[in-house]
Parts: sequence; structure tokens; C-alpha cells
Amino acid sequence: MFTGLVLGKGRVVRMDRRGVDARLTIEPFFDMENVRKGDSVAVDGACLTVVEHKDRTFSADVSAETLSRTILGNYRPGTLVNLELALRMSDRLGGHLVTGHVDGLGILKSKEKVGDSIRLDFEIPRELGFYLIEKGSIAINGISLTVNECGEDYFSVNIVPHTAEKTTIGLWKVGDRVNLEVDIIGKYVAKFLGKVKQKESRKDIGLDFLAKHGFL
Repeated sequence: MFTGLVLGKGRVVRMDRRGVDARLTIEPFFDMENVRKGDSVAVDGACLTVVEHKDRTFSADVSAETLSRTILGNYRPGTLVNLELALRMSDRLGGHLVTGHVDGLGILKSKEKVGDSIRLDFEIPRELGFYLIEKGSIAINGISLTVNECGEDYFSVNIVPHTAEKTTIGLWKVGDRVNLEVDIIGKYVAKFLGKVKQKESRKDIGLDFLAKHGFL
């Protein structure tokens, strides 16, 4: 589990394809000396398991599923990424609960300077737009952000200078694809309400209903 508060950036050193999978090697731009084999690290919001840590780099295996469903499949040596270590129970939850399981991809449609902030507008799949609410949370490339406006297939966020400096946001260009993870609490609530609705619908199917529609 993560918080969406990016610790810093890193650089892709190697992306070795291994059949349909790959091994990713990254050089962090901050101290990760305490990371050990088996630890979880969010790379642009995708949860990966460290399989090797030496010198100033760490490596993680990336499955075919992750390569196809996230932007990790487009990584090349030199690509800059957002990094976050897994949340400990004693840590402060400064962002929101992020699982590191990417729900889908969005496309950056516009990037505009507004005062000291940056406004970003994204196009998203409708199935993700269902879970968004204004002033709710979303993780974009692993960054916990607040939704300013949203609709069925779009949403916008504002980026403060500190977040822009700490992350890769300053490098994003219109047309770029990004990893998206919607709020896990919103997904659970939606599923629960869906089941309640189905249950209530089934209650309406009684003898009168069956007779009315010619089944009795």
C-alpha cells in the first residue's frame, strides 16, 4: 500500500525484455539504501517487487500484464519515473490510500500555467470516469492529486509548484499517456451499492410480477 506522496524521481538504466516479460533497472535520485529484496516500490504508480539492489540501482521484474496495461511498456533507458516506497503502519497518511494497481490509462489533453500552479486536463475511459467525484482523489503516475472538475470521460487537476518540482510532471507533454488509479474506497462503495441494487431488484420479482409477464 502507498500514499501517492512521491519520494523523488529516478532514471531507467536498463529495460531488458525476457520473452513477454521484462526486468527493469532504475537509479533513484535519492537515498534508497534501506530497500531490500522483496520490498515493494511504486514506479509511476505501478507496484513492483525489488528482486535486486546493488550500488545505486534496484531491479524489478515486470509482467506482460503490467507492460500491456501501463506506461511501463514504453520505458527506455533515460526515462524519468516517480518513485515511492511502500507505506509502513507508523507512517503519516498524507495523500490517500493507493494500492499500486493501475486501473487504466489517461491522455493529457492540455497543460496550462495558472498563476504559480499548472492546470492539467485528461481524457479517460468512461469506466474510470464513473468513479471520479469533484474534490475526490486520484493517483496519476503514482501522484496523489485532487480532482478539480470531472465528467464521464475527462477530469482536471491543479499542480502546485512543490509537486511539479518533486515529480516528473514538468516533463509531461500534451498527448502523453499516464497511469491512473481511482480511489479504492470509491470502487468498493460502487460495488457494494451495485449488489444492494441487484438484491432489491430481485425482491420485486414475485408471483404478481411473474403472472403479469405471462410466466404463470
